Amino acid sequence: MIYRDLKPENILLSSNGYIKLTDFGFAKVVDGKTYTLCGTPEYLAPEIILNKGHGKAVDWWTLGILIYEMLVGIDPFNDDDPMMVYQKIIKGKIKFPKNVEKDAKSLIKHLLDADVTKRYGCLKDGVKDIIDHRWFKSFDWKSLLFMTLEAPYVPKIKSNADTSNFSQYPDSDSEVIPIKPDKDPFITWN
Repeated sequence: MIYRDLKPENILLSSNGYIKLTDFGFAKVVDGKTYTLCGTPEYLAPEIILNKGHGKAVDWWTLGILIYEMLVGIDPFNDDDPMMVYQKIIKGKIKFPKNVEKDAKSLIKHLLDADVTKRYGCLKDGVKDIIDHRWFKSFDWKSLLFMTLEAPYVPKIKSNADTSNFSQYPDSDSEVIPIKPDKDPFITWN
């Protein structure tokens, strides 16, 4: 199964501070390759843009984009014009600010390799290449798996129906509701 839409907008926090993926509209069970052009322009892998057919490698690509964006604050191939975004992705030149540590750069470069036969996650050892990467050397994957790792942020909620951590968006024919600046708009519950 490939997800094909990993991006910050599709990652929510549960009541225990662990993430949950949402929006499985582009997810697909694939045996081999698929040729559907879908996804968010800044996150598309080169093989999607070039219509070469794609599989699970596109999800490892988007993980690289996501890690870059989380560290830098913007995706690596950003442009106002989607066609320029596609051209930048095809060129594959990634610029890193000086504050991005070398281990993070290394992992991102391995995930954003245009050659799917060299992209981390797609090699002989699969996801193990990512999990064992030196950027994660002190990370406790087992505690994450069993959800015993303390979350760095746990949202405050009053009940399972509490929507106070969500931004309010007006319907097209209703009045504008102001967003409280002290609330995190990316929080949800279990």
